[in-house]
Amino acid sequence: MIDRRFLLLGLAGVLAASPLHAQAPSSNEPVGIMTAIYTRVAKGKGEDGGTFVIEDKAARAKYLSKSLAAQWAKMDARTPKGEVGAIDFDPVTNSQDPDVASFKVTPEMQDGDKATVAVSIRGHRTERKEQADDIIRYDLVREAGQWKIDDIRGAVDGKPWSIRAMLAEFLKLTEKPKRK
Repeated sequence: MIDRRFLLLGLAGVLAASPLHAQAPSSNEPVGIMTAIYTRVAKGKGEDGGTFVIEDKAARAKYLSKSLAAQWAKMDARTPKGEVGAIDFDPVTNSQDPDVASFKVTPEMQDGDKATVAVSIRGHRTERKEQADDIIRYDLVREAGQWKIDDIRGAVDGKPWSIRAMLAEFLKLTEKPKRK
């Protein structure tokens, strides 16, 4: 006969390990922030993408670090009317045509006021040729007690890209020569 204490202890262990009791990531921590962003991105058929993170000055102030938002504002100021600028794709989905069916958020590093989080995405329609293209990395910094995205990094056809590097290159190329 099974001892009731062992049965209760076993049941308590199962309940404690169940997903119902797993703690959700805090919405003000790097994993929680990225989970909230990608939950919104994957809603419906996942075709709306993540441009809400970068679509205007207010969105960039909410999600991006001050230095990255300032770099973006400089790009906007140097981009001729009707043109797109340095970022002509949705970096959150690493695509021109967003398609996010599911995602997995993985913390890679957190040290003081800096963190790196990787997000692996899968689409409804197609799989990418290079596995690296399905992973978007976020470097975050804590500013005034809030975590902000300081860079977004990914790959296209296995070749790495960085939003911060793309903005820096654009600003370098569009810099007006200094007068002597």
